[in-house]
Amino acid sequence: MRVVFAGTPEVAVPSLKLLIDSPRHDVVAVLARPDARAGRGRKVKRSPVGSLADEHGIEVLTPERPSDPEFLDRLRELAPDICPVVAYGGLLGQKALDIPRHGWVNLHFSLLPAWRGAAPVQAAIRAGDEITGASVFQIVRELDAGPVYGVMTETIRPDDTAGSLLDRLSVSGAELLLRTLDGIEAGVLRAEPQPADGVSYAPKVTVEDAKIDFTAPAVAVERMIRAMTPDPGAWAEFRGERLKIAPVQIVDQPDPALPPGELRVERKRVLVGTATAALSLGEVQAQGRKRMSATDWARGARIEAGERLS
Repeated sequence: MRVVFAGTPEVAVPSLKLLIDSPRHDVVAVLARPDARAGRGRKVKRSPVGSLADEHGIEVLTPERPSDPEFLDRLRELAPDICPVVAYGGLLGQKALDIPRHGWVNLHFSLLPAWRGAAPVQAAIRAGDEITGASVFQIVRELDAGPVYGVMTETIRPDDTAGSLLDRLSVSGAELLLRTLDGIEAGVLRAEPQPADGVSYAPKVTVEDAKIDFTAPAVAVERMIRAMTPDPGAWAEFRGERLKIAPVQIVDQPDPALPPGELRVERKRVLVGTATAALSLGEVQAQGRKRMSATDWARGARIEAGERLS
């Protein structure tokens, strides 16, 4: 099949690689978000998907909006049979959806209808789900509500961060996407409507969403920190500045117990209180500094008794 692949970040790269290598499909172009400025020098940086397409001499389309007339005209000229999507990041209008013969199919990193939206992996970890997965579905106008071609499951490990879980899902999900396109081409695969029950939503995570609430139970705080790692990064305030906090470990409350947010520096660990147990901090990153162990940070900061994270 003639394929126009839509995706932008690193998580979409495994899917594009498999499609490029597949003898059954011809990737005639890639659709990605416009190149953005990044890093301290604020230089324009090619997206990971765009870079891979460049390496293989594949045309890269980067419209400001996928509703731009110039993009729609080019898409019609390319005449794709199908357009697979993995984390593209743009809203597709009906005019674009109507162009491919088999429509647009999306690889979504949840077991639909659970966790529709932009941050399904973060939501699954934060909710304490034990199992998640990926779904390939037909894109319709309603958010992540189209009929599903197939799913695969993945266990959420106790130490999983959003980053580690997404890395695994991007690889196994790529194989699911390729099998789905193979089945559609062969005419042996039919999408089934999503169940009406079990719908939940996972909106985009903001930096403000990543602020830690130490008045919550330790289990909830620990899950939230893993869900926000590596992006946007869980954080709290210390002495009026943001302190990023990497995954932590739940430990027994010391004696005397630590109030929520209060710090206690011991010889080999730094503890912080929650509504239930205490947390042992792993790595932290003070504003304008590199990541370091919590013990090294505490020695440099010279934390006094009663100081807290808020």
